[in-house]
Amino acid sequence: METKDKKLLLKIADLHEVPQGAYNLRKNGEGVARHSTANIEIKPKEDKPGIDIIVKPGTRGESVHIPVIITAEGLEDLVYNTFYIGENADVLIVAGCGIHNPGSVKSEHNGVHKFIIGKGASVRYVEKHYGEGQGTGERVLNPQTVLELAEGSSAELEMVQVRGVDSTKRETKAVLSRGAHLVITERLLTHGEQLAESEMQIELAGENSTVQIISRSVAQEKSKQIFYPRVAGFNKCRGHVQCDAIIMDEATVRAIPEITAYHADAELIHEAAIGRIAGEQIIKLMTLGLSAQEAEETILQGFMK
Repeated sequence: METKDKKLLLKIADLHEVPQGAYNLRKNGEGVARHSTANIEIKPKEDKPGIDIIVKPGTRGESVHIPVIITAEGLEDLVYNTFYIGENADVLIVAGCGIHNPGSVKSEHNGVHKFIIGKGASVRYVEKHYGEGQGTGERVLNPQTVLELAEGSSAELEMVQVRGVDSTKRETKAVLSRGAHLVITERLLTHGEQLAESEMQIELAGENSTVQIISRSVAQEKSKQIFYPRVAGFNKCRGHVQCDAIIMDEATVRAIPEITAYHADAELIHEAAIGRIAGEQIIKLMTLGLSAQEAEETILQGFMK
């Protein structure tokens, strides 16, 4: 495996070597390595690019790694992945995409992930995005995540975008059945003239379903960010949306949280805050021996955790 491949895998999936358990590695639009286990089957789709990941009912303590890396310029990659999570299963899924663009032509990855989560099942899904490369070509990532949560199931989504992605549009949709629980944590940093958009549409359809959305972002230089999380309650349910952003330099941040209740027992809350780093925070850290730049970086790292 080439050095840049290893670096990308470390950035997006914390992988130093081939992972244990089930995995599927995709590079430059092609599958290059795949492994199934007794409880988790990964197989290619027959009608379009992508894979089906089938987790047997009752599977617990296992993981699936499905990283994508792109190291060529001018590539437009599109993949469809479907996850079938059996009843009462409990699994970790680590995804993500890293782009190393060495040239002047745009490289782009579009991933459509669909989760069908069975009754009583639990999923933790981690998706990291990262871009690099000395070339002037754009690094573009457009993920779509669609979830169907059955009765009593739960999903925890951790969406992270670190430096180097020039343009991204993230779309997340979910429908929750009775007693289902969803937590979405989104962390994002943009710089330069990067653009990041995030749209969410969550339907709390079942009685006692719940969702919590936490978005934390930092916008630097001339970058632009747009957040549009929407939660609709169709039954007795609870939903909480929180958007916090630090804005710096000449950046632009728009946060447009929307909540809609279609039932008298729907309890929905939204919060949004945008602001700069407080000067007293910088001064306090500088009294401990940090430079102004080190103090700022420390504050940003703490905010994004």
